[in-house]
Amino acid sequence: MLKQRIITAVLLLVVLLPALFAAALWPFALLVLLMIGAAGWEWGRLNGLGSGAALALGGLIAAGGLAAYALGWPDMAQGGAWWFATAAWVLGGAWILRRGVAGWPSLSPSLRWLLGAVLLWGVWLAMVAAKARGVNFLLSVFTLVWAADIAAYFGGRAFGRRKLAPAISPGKSWEGVWSGMVGVLLLAAAWIALDRFTGQSVSSLYSQLLERLGFVGLAVALLFLTAMSVVGDLFESLVKRSAGAKDSSALLPGHGGVLDRIDALLPVFPLALALCSL
Repeated sequence: MLKQRIITAVLLLVVLLPALFAAALWPFALLVLLMIGAAGWEWGRLNGLGSGAALALGGLIAAGGLAAYALGWPDMAQGGAWWFATAAWVLGGAWILRRGVAGWPSLSPSLRWLLGAVLLWGVWLAMVAAKARGVNFLLSVFTLVWAADIAAYFGGRAFGRRKLAPAISPGKSWEGVWSGMVGVLLLAAAWIALDRFTGQSVSSLYSQLLERLGFVGLAVALLFLTAMSVVGDLFESLVKRSAGAKDSSALLPGHGGVLDRIDALLPVFPLALALCSL
């Protein structure tokens, strides 16, 4: 399993890095759109669609992304759109997590398919808009989620006592959440210091939030972002558990599916852009 993970990670980096550092926006936009289309296929399968229909759902999401890119939407999306997406995640996420695993299948299948398409299309649009702000900004958002996840894993293993949502994800604990928040705060401090050392003082998410909100506002915003990454993770776990699936698919050997890798990013990218519009 470890060997598979390493090989898969190396191959993904080989594909991602040229698109990430390309001067033009379109290589990154198309690569991420391919992944989002695959995630759409996984979403359809998890929500009762057959292979052909699930593939069509992924294709529809990809087509929507191409249309949005052709119309210039990643450059046109303003703070109001990101705040609307954030409000939908906060209210909708709280509602569905409160309903629990049994509540998800009670929603109509067409509503679940539409919801997945909108969420995945929205995170693609947010990722491309973040890339348009610069690689430093994009990577700072990615690493926020990664730092929260890694710190939560080790903090939960070391200190975890109180379960966060045992019916949805039995391994998660409140202590893991607090550890993830501490990890993000430490990462932000290090990144801001590096931004200033390299002369890129306002190009990352952390430095932009510090400039707009001050130290206290930065800390509150980062805690909010970390909490929403947990919401995204729990939401995907709820969908998988309702479908009786351990992973969203086996597309990434050793890592599960694409949804398993981007679940925490779904609410974080729109929120990050919303906060930077203040």
